[in-house]
Amino acid sequence: MNKIELIPRIVENRDWVTVLFIIALLLVAITKSAFENRFSDFVNLLINNKYLKIYKDNSNLMSWFTILLFVVQLISLSFFVLMVLSYLGYTTKTNWISYIQILTFLSFFVLSKFLIEKIIATSFNIESFIEQFNLFKVSYRTYIGLLLLPLNIVLFYTDLMNTYLIMGVLAILLVINSITYLVSLKNYQKLLLSKLFYFILYICALEIAPYYFMYYVITKR
Repeated sequence: MNKIELIPRIVENRDWVTVLFIIALLLVAITKSAFENRFSDFVNLLINNKYLKIYKDNSNLMSWFTILLFVVQLISLSFFVLMVLSYLGYTTKTNWISYIQILTFLSFFVLSKFLIEKIIATSFNIESFIEQFNLFKVSYRTYIGLLLLPLNIVLFYTDLMNTYLIMGVLAILLVINSITYLVSLKNYQKLLLSKLFYFILYICALEIAPYYFMYYVITKR
C-alpha cells in the first residue's frame, strides 16, 4: 500500500491589495466629486499650465484636494516600489508587511523633508519660493501617483513587470522633476539671483543628498 503524503497548499492572501486599490479609487472619486472643476484642470496638467496658474496660491498646498490626492500618491508609489522589490526578488507582491514598511518609510521621509524645508526656508528668508516650489512638486508628483494607480492594478494581476518598464517610470519621474525645477527657476529667477547661494545650498542639501543617501543604502544592502 502506497504511503500518501499530504503537502499543505500555500495560498497568498490578495484581499488586502484589492481593498487597497478600492480605497485609492474611492479617494480619487471623492476628490473628483468634491472638487470637480479643479480636478478637471488637474488632469490636464501635462498638457497646459492652467492648473498651476489658477491654484498657485500657497494656501492650496494644505487644501483637502491636495491632501486627498497626496494620500493616493503615497499608496500608489509605495505599491509600485513593492512591485519593483518583488521583481528583484527581495519580497513578494502580496507581502503586506513589506508594503506597510515601504509606506511608513516614504511617509516619514516626505513629511520630515517637508518640515526641514520649512525651517530652512524661514532661516534663509525664501519662504515664498519654497512654498511655491513645493506646490509645483506636489502637483506633478501627485499626477504621477494617479498615473501609477491603474498601472499598479495591471501589473499586480499580470506578469508584465520588467526592467524596461521600471527604467521607463524612473525616466518619467526624472523628466517631471526637471520640469519642476525649470518652471520654478523661470518664475522666481529674480528672487533666486539675489539668494543664489542659499538656493544652491537648498538644492544640494534637500533635493540631491536625501535621494543619493537612499540610493546608497539600497544598493549597499
